[in-house]
Amino acid sequence: MSNTPLQLFNSLTRSIETFAPVHPGEARVYSCGPTVYNYQHIGNMRAYVFADTLGRTLRWKGLKLTHVINITDVGHLTSDADEGEDKMEKMAARQGKSAWDIAKFYQEDFEQDLARLNVQPKAHPRATEYVGEMIAWGEKVADKHCYECESGLYFDITTVEDYGRLARAVTEDGESRIDSVAGKRNNADFAIWRRTPAGETRQMEWDSPWGKGAPGWHLECSVMGEKLLGFPFDIHTGGIDHREIHHPNEIAQNQAFCGCGGLSEAANSGARMWMHNNFLVERSGKMSKSSGEFLRLQLLLDKGYHPLAYRMMCLQAHYRSELEFSWDGLGAALTRLKRMVMQAERLADAVAGDPSHQKFVPALEKFDAAMSDDLNTAIALTALEEALAVKKVDAGIKRAVVEQMDSVLGLNLFGLARTDLRIRPADAEITSDDIDEAIARRKAARAEKDFATSDAIRDELAAKGVELMDGDPLGWEWKL
Repeated sequence: MSNTPLQLFNSLTRSIETFAPVHPGEARVYSCGPTVYNYQHIGNMRAYVFADTLGRTLRWKGLKLTHVINITDVGHLTSDADEGEDKMEKMAARQGKSAWDIAKFYQEDFEQDLARLNVQPKAHPRATEYVGEMIAWGEKVADKHCYECESGLYFDITTVEDYGRLARAVTEDGESRIDSVAGKRNNADFAIWRRTPAGETRQMEWDSPWGKGAPGWHLECSVMGEKLLGFPFDIHTGGIDHREIHHPNEIAQNQAFCGCGGLSEAANSGARMWMHNNFLVERSGKMSKSSGEFLRLQLLLDKGYHPLAYRMMCLQAHYRSELEFSWDGLGAALTRLKRMVMQAERLADAVAGDPSHQKFVPALEKFDAAMSDDLNTAIALTALEEALAVKKVDAGIKRAVVEQMDSVLGLNLFGLARTDLRIRPADAEITSDDIDEAIARRKAARAEKDFATSDAIRDELAAKGVELMDGDPLGWEWKL
């Protein structure tokens, strides 16, 4: 537990603020979750590494945490505004399955990826479980804030104060830069309820006062946030792309529902703080799902990289900075993780002791200061390495210190072994056992100064894609 004040960047005010919980001793956090119509790419997953690190830090500060990540299984169109087909219906038609089956499959895959990244368990409510509450919400705000047109019930953004303040993207005439939909009063108005067009039938549709149809994408987060956490809750997180359309629309709905005033009082937005992680950038263009083949966590595994190497890669950059993905960068993150795991293995049998030993005070103070400074994980990692490097100290004390730091960073250092991090690529033509057996034969040949045999074994392995690393200081003798 740390008593240092936690400073966090609030996207709504564009300033660093001291975190003060709405409910003493408790933190309530809502994170925008995935639309489960497809696999999540690794850029999507950066948001959940960030949100998990935030949650772990709040616990480090001694707070009881309630953290919700919603599952969007209805309502999200192919455009983030109000145009296009529903992503769930479109994928269901493409695969010849029900939208419900599509949602179940991709939600389970998403949750598997969370577990691989050591993201702590959280509540995952599905939008379809709250449609009744969404209709009730629409009924409450409709008279003062909404109007109907042919395609459904729309929210009039001019009925709330400070629309778009979060995005800082509102034009002088009060409208954000969103393409028009027929019948809307203002381009930035958005759907509360989307009516099923005449003559069409959707797999996911419900009766409502505005006709048979489905809720708008923005509505679900407002409803689940209020229902599960209460207004105002502490922190709302998401990717920086949500800052421009989705979150401003959420905020407008929250203001209407609560009868709140303007956003000079941050709590009127529904949350005291809004936090956003920046993009993961990949220069080859394989980050977009529209490309067909895109970067997802399973691909990293298939190429021989442990998922926690990706978590390490994310932690090496500040969450508000762009992070460029490269295979070399991922490999460097894996090497750094291996070093830490090897050092932690030496403490595996130690019984955790008192972490307040004076030798560790500088590292712990550096770590706490870094995490308290808007989650500066890059500096916190160096503090962890400094703690691992402390010599001539009781192993149990060191283990306790490292466990405390790792409880915040989530690298699972005491749950991994070096062999866990050596993953055979899916397309490898040789097994790990075959490689180990060949290396043993080569070592024996070298010991007997039979360099011809040693070279032949090396060339044999190279032909199968195995690169030997003689003299590697980490003791990792090969890679594919």
